[in-house]
Amino acid sequence: MARYKPRDPHAALLLPVSLAAQIHPGTFEYAVNWIVDHDIDLSVFDARYCNDDTGASAYHPGILLKVVLLGYSRGLTSSRTIAQACEENVLFMALAGDVRPHFTTIAAFIRQMPDQILPVFRDVLLVCDEEGLIGKALFAVDGCKLPSNASREWSGTPKELERKVEKMEAAVAGLLLRHRVEDELPQPPPPDRRTREKKHIKTLSQRSRKLREALASLPERKGAKGQDLKVNLTDP
Repeated sequence: MARYKPRDPHAALLLPVSLAAQIHPGTFEYAVNWIVDHDIDLSVFDARYCNDDTGASAYHPGILLKVVLLGYSRGLTSSRTIAQACEENVLFMALAGDVRPHFTTIAAFIRQMPDQILPVFRDVLLVCDEEGLIGKALFAVDGCKLPSNASREWSGTPKELERKVEKMEAAVAGLLLRHRVEDELPQPPPPDRRTREKKHIKTLSQRSRKLREALASLPERKGAKGQDLKVNLTDP
């Protein structure tokens, strides 16, 4: 009679997990985590909370931004599926610092703060795009595709670059709208987990600052015949 090794599907294991060790340099989630924590002004969200003296403590907007943006990168545009990922997916747990917001909290955040969320997402995605962390299939939800290959996409005349930024903002706005629409559905759609490209990130702070400064003051350069000359945001 054949003999097999014993197994116990009901065994309880206590496995030590370092959440910080789950976020590897060179990945999209590492870039999102670093930029939101170190290079983005989140004070625009403070006015939403009036609990300085009374009321319960709130979830930090940085945490909500991180998990929502990571969710979008994986094709998750439903508050229920993002909240579920915070319960089951170690990357979401790591970005959230093991904080597990309820889906109603995520839904209210997206519904009430779209104007504040959009520029933050735009700045994060600009840096990730330059670092090569956004592939052609990434952030492609119902036709919302963000540009890839920053060295090519971020060269052009000031007007062309402004149109590209507007295109990216429109794509993010489309994702936020898709999120709000899916939150109204009786059943959340099945998650579509996407793969992503990885590239080592060494100069996030410098590139993020350079991109924002360049977008804030695009130079107007004219040729000998008065035509607009091209500029490059990533390599002036």
